[in-house]
Amino acid sequence: MVTVVVGAGIIGTAIAHDLQKRGRQVVLIDRDSPGMGASFGNMASIAVTEFMPASRPQVWKQMPGWMLDPEGPVRVRPGYVPKLMPWFLRFIAASRPSKLRALEAQGAVLCARALDDTLALLAETGLSDQISTEGCLSLYTDEAEFRADRDHIEILERFGFAHQRLTGDQARELEPELAKTIGLAVLFPQNRSMKDPYKLVLALAERFTAQGGRIERGEVVGFARGETIREVVLKDGRRLSADEVVIAAGAFSHRLSKLLGEPIPLETERGYHTQIMAPGISMRHSIIWPARVFMVTPTAGGIRVGGTVEMAGLEAAPDYRRAKVTVKRAMTALPNLRRETTSEWMGHRPALPDTVPILSASARTRGVYYATGHGHLGLTYAATTARLMGELITGAKPSVDLHPYRVNRF
Repeated sequence: MVTVVVGAGIIGTAIAHDLQKRGRQVVLIDRDSPGMGASFGNMASIAVTEFMPASRPQVWKQMPGWMLDPEGPVRVRPGYVPKLMPWFLRFIAASRPSKLRALEAQGAVLCARALDDTLALLAETGLSDQISTEGCLSLYTDEAEFRADRDHIEILERFGFAHQRLTGDQARELEPELAKTIGLAVLFPQNRSMKDPYKLVLALAERFTAQGGRIERGEVVGFARGETIREVVLKDGRRLSADEVVIAAGAFSHRLSKLLGEPIPLETERGYHTQIMAPGISMRHSIIWPARVFMVTPTAGGIRVGGTVEMAGLEAAPDYRRAKVTVKRAMTALPNLRRETTSEWMGHRPALPDTVPILSASARTRGVYYATGHGHLGLTYAATTARLMGELITGAKPSVDLHPYRVNRF
């Protein structure tokens, strides 16, 4: 039984590793080497509290103002608006109150497992020292800012996710570099940080090949299939025999699903980060500031700043002004942060309009599976996705009811 996993980011590599362990003969294929897409530059967070649907009205009602602000947290390039409209209409449809409650529950089910599954995967691969023991601090200037974020806190309370309110002084006891303007904070103790998410992908890929798995470089451009999948066709003319295919190509997955007659309403949320390698300060916790829409994480040997979203498709050139905006905002929380040694990066997050990933067998072709659309939570969901897809593909009963995550739900 040969299984071809398309996509060597954290999701695809974790699935390939899990399936190889379960006895499948797995080929992992990507046009780049493992981990060089969104997994290279994510914010290194196991963000178990961040499962709220992006389509909630508090978000989309602010979007027109954000889009008119060149430094707003969400930017849509004007020329991309017509192409984005079908996705955006589905996004609005996902904002109905009854739909939001269902989506919140679906995200909470995955996030409730995420930390334990991640810790188990790290222990299995000898990487337990690669995750922090500290949590994440959510920052607020005053009570008004805190009340504006109250819907987030109420969702966590409803689903039983741990959190602790702190005064500004208590937050500075945990992170002395925080500005005096921080009036209060909330600690999320389960939101851990990875020391280097890219190195995690490399370590999983190395373990996968040590177990007999195979990694191939190549761009998938087609499939041979009847009632079942038969071959994966590569741009260079190679054809890989396949009894099963798993589409886990992140923001590029919709191109492959379309080739299989199964279009997915997947967009790219282009994310930017700035990696600061001589920050002049030390941090133990990651921080987020909801009102100013940025995140800072100690990772990859320095401090990483991110948080902006750009909708401009897969082909447009990066606009690194987006990265500079988040650094400027981060300085308001960390006034002693130094910026002499920096690098900027842009990557493609795979965004579905309802914020919930697809974890599913194909509805059209036997032997085809999808694991995509994880949005901002690829690293968070990776270990859980690998376990659930491993169970689904090998015929075991999945630990979670996967019906809400089906490919043909749209």
